[in-house]
Amino acid sequence: MKPEIEAKFATCPVEAQKQLKNIRRLVFSVAEENGLGMVEETLKWGEPSYLVTGGSTIRMDWKANDPGVIKVYFHCQTSLIETFKEIYRDEFVYEGKRAIVIPLSASNWSRPLRHCLQMALQYHSLKHLPLLGA
Repeated sequence: MKPEIEAKFATCPVEAQKQLKNIRRLVFSVAEENGLGMVEETLKWGEPSYLVTGGSTIRMDWKANDPGVIKVYFHCQTSLIETFKEIYRDEFVYEGKRAIVIPLSASNWSRPLRHCLQMALQYHSLKHLPLLGA
């Protein structure tokens, strides 16, 4: 993990750090399992950000003004969140067209989030398909 990402995670409460690190692991795992190449990990707007060639950027963060959740952000001008809402209507709470909201206490989000991350990481090859090929 890059030092700036580690430093960012360290500013969050322990429960938020656990969730963020779990999601980070999921991003890398999905990229590897699907042969998507190297994951670019950076800070964008002060938030951990992940991208592979042919994908759409995924960001995530915990914010003090909404301390009970972490949010996984997707580009709002894509059809990602609309698709996630269609497929995973009851699994997640969403923030507009930009984020999946995950309570710090949540524990059963891994499988559906894995699928959402996969669609985001493959977005440019899926965007022409109904429901992104789901």
